[in-house]
Amino acid sequence: MRKRIAPATSKPQTPELLKWIELDQLATVEITSEDPAYPVEGALLPGGGSGWKASQPGVQTLRLVFDSPQHIKLIHLEFTEESQSRTQEFVLRWSSGDGQPLKEILRQQHNFTPGSREIEDYVVNLHGVVALELEIVPAIDSKDAHASLTELRLA
Repeated sequence: MRKRIAPATSKPQTPELLKWIELDQLATVEITSEDPAYPVEGALLPGGGSGWKASQPGVQTLRLVFDSPQHIKLIHLEFTEESQSRTQEFVLRWSSGDGQPLKEILRQQHNFTPGSREIEDYVVNLHGVVALELEIVPAIDSKDAHASLTELRLA
């Protein structure tokens, strides 16, 4: 058997090696609802607080509209549930603008129990992103749950 060990041509980037996009400098955020005690900055800015929560129950949308097209390599999401058991679904979408419809990146469900946390890192290769949208269905089996997001970071 012939064998050759070839060194890797490039190292995969880990979240620690990536530079986070400064969302407060490069994007405008659009949200469908916001609890004044938990503003969206709490989820989007490092050290920004205790995350974002909607002021009303039901499906909520958080959209980042970039000042100029971005190259996104990593999407970091963190959700926390303090008080109720529920099944949440979220959908991530993106657009390159120019009248193009939003394209779905992923759709995922997670079961929460009180005190649980879900952290997800998605490696992507999105070029020319002018909008990134996160739609949250806080409880697929109930209409009285409030959407929340502990952290969203992009690199």
